[in-house]
Amino acid sequence: MVKIFVKASMALCAISCVFACTSTNSKPLLIGFSADSSAVVFKNIDPAGLLQLKNAPAADSVFHDLISVLETPSEKDTAIKEMPVNGRVSIDGEELVFVPEKPFVKGRDYLIITYLNVRFGNAEDIMKGKVNYSVKPLQKLLTR
Repeated sequence: MVKIFVKASMALCAISCVFACTSTNSKPLLIGFSADSSAVVFKNIDPAGLLQLKNAPAADSVFHDLISVLETPSEKDTAIKEMPVNGRVSIDGEELVFVPEKPFVKGRDYLIITYLNVRFGNAEDIMKGKVNYSVKPLQKLLTR
């Protein structure tokens, strides 16, 4: 009887530790154009990650390691490869904003690749043994 109680207590403790170590931010990262389509805005950034970004000494270089914006070719231009879009990244309150050096072209597709809010795994992944040794970036295709 005591062995069963000890095993059950240990299992309950392990499960509670797994859930306690996961993020409570259940909102997904939102990536989209600003109202005037002159910038890409990232919303619902994990508060701990946002604090680290705000305190980063060389913030702009840190941002460019986390965010990539690529201009994608149209379906008829298959010979053309994706081209990186240069620009500046800044923090505006609780949002991260990417402003390109040249305006986004209307009708063109842009691939946004970011490591913001990515994780090795959540509690469900840990319990199922599906945790990877590397993180996969989030990708979103935006059409201007």
